[in-house]
Amino acid sequence: MLFSSIPFLYYFLPAVFLLYFIAPKRLKNAVLLLSSLVFYAWGEPKYVFLMLASIISGYVFGLLIEKNRSEPKKAKLFLVISVAVSLGLLLYFKYADFFIGNFNAATGLSLPLLRLSLPVGISFYTFQLISYAADVYGGLPAQRDPVSFGAYIAMFPQLIAGPIVRYSDIEKQLKTRSHSFDLCCEGASRFVIGLCKKILISDRFAELCFAFRASEEKSVLFYWMYAVAFTLQIYFDFSGYSDMAIGLGKIFGFHFPENFDHPYVSKSITEFWRRWHMTLGSWFRDYVYIPLGGNRRGKARWFLNIFIVWFLTGFWHGADWQFIAWGLMYAVLLVLEKLFLLKKLEHTPSVFRYIYVLFFTVIGFVVFNAQSISSALHDLGGLFGAGGTALLSEEALYYLKSYAPLFIFGAAAATPLFAVLKEKAKSKKWLCSMGKVLLPVALCAGILLCTAYLVDGSFSPFLYFRF
Repeated sequence: MLFSSIPFLYYFLPAVFLLYFIAPKRLKNAVLLLSSLVFYAWGEPKYVFLMLASIISGYVFGLLIEKNRSEPKKAKLFLVISVAVSLGLLLYFKYADFFIGNFNAATGLSLPLLRLSLPVGISFYTFQLISYAADVYGGLPAQRDPVSFGAYIAMFPQLIAGPIVRYSDIEKQLKTRSHSFDLCCEGASRFVIGLCKKILISDRFAELCFAFRASEEKSVLFYWMYAVAFTLQIYFDFSGYSDMAIGLGKIFGFHFPENFDHPYVSKSITEFWRRWHMTLGSWFRDYVYIPLGGNRRGKARWFLNIFIVWFLTGFWHGADWQFIAWGLMYAVLLVLEKLFLLKKLEHTPSVFRYIYVLFFTVIGFVVFNAQSISSALHDLGGLFGAGGTALLSEEALYYLKSYAPLFIFGAAAATPLFAVLKEKAKSKKWLCSMGKVLLPVALCAGILLCTAYLVDGSFSPFLYFRF
């Protein structure tokens, strides 16, 4: 089920709200768990049993790890088994065909592919299970209520595409959390803003990307328009989903961590990855990079750790070589920045630093969105006129004129501009008074416009659903 769908917005969500708020306090987590399982089973009912098995496994191993803390070897054994079970399921469903295909290519054999459909959200809830087991091993109390633990793992607002919520973030909120009209309104506003990001901005850029792929008159200009369009599409798609998840969390009394902080205004690649998908970055830092030794074991080991983390980051995003290439590209850039680029950038005018980051971000997303390494190389070549690609084409100029307003608005909305204007408006009493009237009107208009697009069928699935 998609957040940006009529069944979710007008049937599932109102029903869950009604059940949740009429349920007594002791049953609210049960309502969340059951509704989350229904949400998860909507598209692929058989995989709800995989979800339940993962919940039971994580719950049992958490208790075993806590029980055996006085015997570190036993506790560590249960931690390793718990992580192995979670990773084993992820590797089987997401990466089995990748390994089989590459084994066939290397050996000349023809082992049949499994062709398994990917359980939605498995990459995200696997990381939650691993972080839970590691945190319990590190001293966090295990969750003794299986319903509360199940609600944490399966919670539908952030189940599909994050943010990656650690158990330590909401441990206390699972037991006691406050609900208020103001918090509910704040959450609803955040949800609608995320919905508008997805349907009114991201999906419009998606249309341009589809037009580019279908075009037989590709030009250098058209390649760059596509590259920039996808860069903006994925930002508004993923940050829009995160906004919706955080907004729904607030309605249910949860405070999920932020996932984006205007990454396209970064002045270095290092800063960019501190602002983009922040929960994933902090997860790899705390559960992979630091346990490997971080930067504490000399430069050679430090840089190796960076490459390991970014190899895994790329591989986590998809079972294809272009994702690994994408991750390793950023590993190279980050190592170069740590060696000498950051010092040079400090003495470079800000405009050139922005250009540097945006250039490699756009290049990176071209690789990220390719279907294969060869497709990525072809698209990269097109950006620079390889193979005799024409500089301009009538089709590219047509789409440039048609999409120019969207490019301008999207570029502005990806910066802190509107947040800054909002803060300045708070100092003007008349603007605050007007905002209290206009904001609800704007949000209602936004959801009505989004509904019109959904009824028309003019939308696309969230990009991160495939991960």
